[in-house]
Amino acid sequence: METFIERISKGEILIADGATGTNLQAMGLKAGIPPEELVIDKPELLLHLSEMFVDAGSDIILTCTFGGTSLRLKESKYADKHAEINKRAVAIAREAADKKPGVMVAGSMGPTGLLMKPLGPMQPEQAYESYTEQARALVEGGVDLLVIETMYAIDEADAAYFATRKVTKLPIVVSFSYDRGVRTMMGIKPIDVIRHYSEIGANLVGANCGTSLENMEKVIQEYTSADLSIPLWIKPNAGLPHVDPNSRSSAYDVTPEMMAASALRFVSSGAKVVGGCCGTTPSHVAAIVKSVKQSGEIYPVK
Repeated sequence: METFIERISKGEILIADGATGTNLQAMGLKAGIPPEELVIDKPELLLHLSEMFVDAGSDIILTCTFGGTSLRLKESKYADKHAEINKRAVAIAREAADKKPGVMVAGSMGPTGLLMKPLGPMQPEQAYESYTEQARALVEGGVDLLVIETMYAIDEADAAYFATRKVTKLPIVVSFSYDRGVRTMMGIKPIDVIRHYSEIGANLVGANCGTSLENMEKVIQEYTSADLSIPLWIKPNAGLPHVDPNSRSSAYDVTPEMMAASALRFVSSGAKVVGGCCGTTPSHVAAIVKSVKQSGEIYPVK
């Protein structure tokens, strides 16, 4: 099978999967329960969700390890099993991916939930060690690439990036969340992100989660204004959530058709991987696949 980088380099647009957390909540995950606990408690549920994304046409599915660092799992009932959780999550995703030729598994690495000193309690060495443990477990589990996602601070993203690069030569995506329009919650700008991670050697730079599809387009515009050759990874939310008055759960109003139309614009603007974050269902992904894959266009990397 061609590698992730080979497929990107020849101009193929790859479709990532959709949301993990919001789909698991719709499937019965209770609030306050870390999704990573399902890796041990209900692996069949995670397998089913991954299979739905594979059936929808995803080329890449992410592991259920967004909160899989030892720091984030500290309060989990499986705090002492963080390495095992990451490895098992890869095996679950791989089982789903292997049902369709060419589907790749990406190891998801999210923020610890702590701020770095002096703004918070986390020491740089703690973050680095925790991400090293997670990256090693994901690589040993057999991922095809690593995705450091939903980042909002350069210092923590750097800890994750350098820890990951220490343990593997696999492709690394660094993706930030711009939940303040075109700024992260820490005020980081897209132009600074893409310049920094292009310089230190990330294979792709991305944006995920965030606010609206319109704001995601602005983020992409700022990324591409840097005029760098690094490919883009884009996974927006299906809009902003609101509380459904009937179910009392979070609901998202962006339809699969709206998501598909935006994905095509993202690709036209320079995205090489597109998918979805919170609120994005297999139906959204199927619409993105139909829109992007059937456009007949080839978008070579500049």
